[in-house]
Order: sequence, then structure tokens, then C-alpha cells
Amino acid sequence: MIPNDSIIALATPSGAGAIAVIRISGSDAIAATTPFFKSIHGKKLVEQKSHTIVLGHIVEGKQTLDEVLVSIFKAPNSYTGENVVEISCHGSPYIQQQIIQLFLRNGCRMADAGEFTLRAFLNGKMDLSQAEAVADLIASDNAASHQIAIQQMRGGFSNEIKNLREELLNFASLIELELDFAEEDVEFANRNDFKALIDKIQKVLKRLIDSFAVGNVIKNGIPVAIVGEPNVGKSTLLNALLNEERALVSEIAGTTRDTIEDEISIGGIGFRFIDTAGIRETEDVIEGMGIKRTFEKIGKSEVTLYLFDASAVISAPNEQVNSGLKAKDLLLEIKKIKNKYPQKPLVLVANKIDRLSEEEISNLESQFRIPFEEVSNRSTRQSDLVLLSAKTGQGVEELQSRLLQFVNTGALRNNETIVTNTRHYNALLKALEEIDKVQLGIDEELPSDLMAIDVREALYHLGEITGQVTNDELLGNIFANFCIGK
Repeated sequence: MIPNDSIIALATPSGAGAIAVIRISGSDAIAATTPFFKSIHGKKLVEQKSHTIVLGHIVEGKQTLDEVLVSIFKAPNSYTGENVVEISCHGSPYIQQQIIQLFLRNGCRMADAGEFTLRAFLNGKMDLSQAEAVADLIASDNAASHQIAIQQMRGGFSNEIKNLREELLNFASLIELELDFAEEDVEFANRNDFKALIDKIQKVLKRLIDSFAVGNVIKNGIPVAIVGEPNVGKSTLLNALLNEERALVSEIAGTTRDTIEDEISIGGIGFRFIDTAGIRETEDVIEGMGIKRTFEKIGKSEVTLYLFDASAVISAPNEQVNSGLKAKDLLLEIKKIKNKYPQKPLVLVANKIDRLSEEEISNLESQFRIPFEEVSNRSTRQSDLVLLSAKTGQGVEELQSRLLQFVNTGALRNNETIVTNTRHYNALLKALEEIDKVQLGIDEELPSDLMAIDVREALYHLGEITGQVTNDELLGNIFANFCIGK
């Protein structure tokens, strides 16, 4: 049910600023504003064309609250599809509240979270997936998440789902028609064409479902765990990546006893770096709990950086580097991680190379590449080993470049649809499950009435994504996560 009362809210962030924008929406929004607005040039708001701006004052009786600009958007050509007034006032919190309270006392009510966008959805200005993209766009903090949200808000994902649903609906109508003539044993839906359509839908759904693996981490930031023995420079590396003193750095081993997380954007992609407690045998209960969390973070990360002190390993005689205790123990620790998380990308990072000579640096990569390949079960790749100095910053940019190699940005460059929303992902999974049942029904030549049930279910789940099928509880859950002024 579409409400027709007028709602008001602050559309800009709360607090002091140069200006603030107060938004009013409803069939009576313009009429409700008129008694409290005095144009400098004597213009009447109700007589102004849509998408015009008028300079004047907000007044209450003889008291002037502020000099403002009032923007007029007339239905249906507005964000919500209703009459909308936006008051641009000075950014004093006092002025903001005085104006909002004035309209609350005179027929308006405070907007609920996301109610402006909810009204836009209810009035057909956007579908449900586009409405959800509005929240994603506001929350985007890097180029990749921004690009995905923009593409979805413009209807790229919606159009793909709508086209599939429309094609399936056409065949569903023919199958339903067959049920009306069951006694005549006629076939309106060509089974070969129907099978080709189902095959097409399966491929599209699988592609969209697979894209969620990339989209989800791009939207939420790609988690990268920084692990290794104590005092190898993990916290220093975190600070170097973030370009700030985020983690406490000390020469004392075991300084980091819990995980420290922060996020930055590299090449337009958000990465969430996790500095973990050093992995070692310890009798310290608190440090032991930190080490346990380290392995938990490795399990939740998309990429693991295993950091080691290159100067400590290379300080041994050359014959010991290949077969000695330090190198052997290091590779055993890496092997433990690879055995526990075989599918997780792991980058071996040699830190503190500023302490090495040029000859030692040139030898380090060749000394560790072969044994590292053996424990990681991977072919020789340049990205398996990175040499750097977290202290001086040498090699940090190279590490950032290597991290970008683990992200599939091809879909972004090609403007392909990428699914980032868990609700959409679950609906796609359910739709594919029903489509697979339809495929089985065609192969086994099942009766039309049985296939019709599965087709209806597939249509239902596709309709859930765009809002063609919805309920009040679903809408409440979605728009509760919006900010008040949107």
C-alpha cells in the first residue's frame, strides 16, 4: 500500500557544515512548504515548474529561520515519484532542527529509514535490486564497489533477470495452456525450443552465481591475513601498507597478541589487511589465544601473506640455507598452512632485505623458490615470493601489484554483471535448483503439470530479486539498513 502522507528528513550528514539539505516528499509536499516560504522575488512555489530553484526565506510567523534555496520536483518526475521539495539551508545543526521541527508541527512526519527509496520502488521509479544498489552506492568506498553499484542501479542486473523471467513466463503460459487441453493431448510449447531456453537460463544463472565469489569480496573488501613467526615485521608491514602507524611495533617478540584489521584501496579494489599474532610454541595463555585466532583468520582470508625475516635465514652459511634448520623449519610451517588450506593463495614474503647485500638478495629468491614450490604444490610463479623491506618501503608496491593479480577484475573491465548481494545470490541458487528440475522433467518427458510446478517456482525466485514478488517483511528488512534521509 503506497502511503500518501508527507515525510521529511535531513538528506545530508548530521552535524555542522556549509549547507544542509532537508527533503520533503508526498502529494502535499509543495503545498505544505508554501505557507512557510517567502520568495525574495514574490514567487509562489505552487506556480513554479518542476526542476526549478527559488531563493527565499523559511519563516514562522514573523520570525525568519534562514535564507534558503528551495528545489521543486513535481510528480511523477522526481526521485520518489511524488512531489518533492528540497530545502538547502545553512549547515548549522540548530537551523536544521528548527526547520524540521517547523514542518513536523505542521503536517509532516519523520521519514523512516530508507522510506524515500521505498516510495521510489512502490511508485515504480526503480525495481527492488536497483533500490538495494542505492544503499551499496552510498556505502561504496573504492572504485570497484562504486562501479558495481552504479551498474546495478542503472538496471544492468535487473534487465538481465527481467529478460530471463519474461522468456520463461512466455513458455510457462504455453505449458499452462496445455493443462487446459489435457484430454486432447496437444502440445503448445515446443519441447526443443523449451529445452534450448532452459539451457540458456542455466548458463546465465550459473555465471551470475559464480560472479558472487568475486562480487562479495569486492563489496566487503578482500581479507588478507599477514602471518609468520614473532618479530619478523608483520606489524611494520601493515603500517607500511596503510601508510600510517596503525599497529604497535616493538623489538620484543610476541607484541601482537590479537588481530588488528584495517582497509585500504589498491588499484580501486578494497583490501582488508589483518595483522595476526606470531606463530610459535608458547606457554603464555593470552599469546596462545592470539595464535589460535591467527589460524581462524587464515581460514577466513582470501589471500595469506607468510612473512619471514630474510636476514635471519640468510645469516646461516649457504650450505645450511638449503638444508639447514632455519630454512627447513620455515618451509615446514608453510607446509602446515598449505595442508590445512590447500586452495587458499599463499604469498611468501621475505622481509628486512635492507639488511642484506646485493649478492645475498640475488641468491635469496633462487634458494627458496624450489623448496617453496614443493610445499605449495604450485608451478614456478613470480607471485610466489616477494622481496621487500617493510621498514624502508622497498618492494611494498610490488606486493600490492601481486595482490591485485589474485582479483578477477576482467568482469569489471568488461562491465559484466557481478552479483554482490547475498539475497540475490540465494534467490539465484533457488531459481537454478528449480530450472534443473525442469531440465530433468524435459529429459524424462514428464507430464506438463509436473513441469509447470517447477517453472512457477523458478519464476517466483527470479521475481524476488527485482521485487515483482515481494512482501512487507522483506521490504522492511531491506530498507531498515538505509540511512534516514534516503
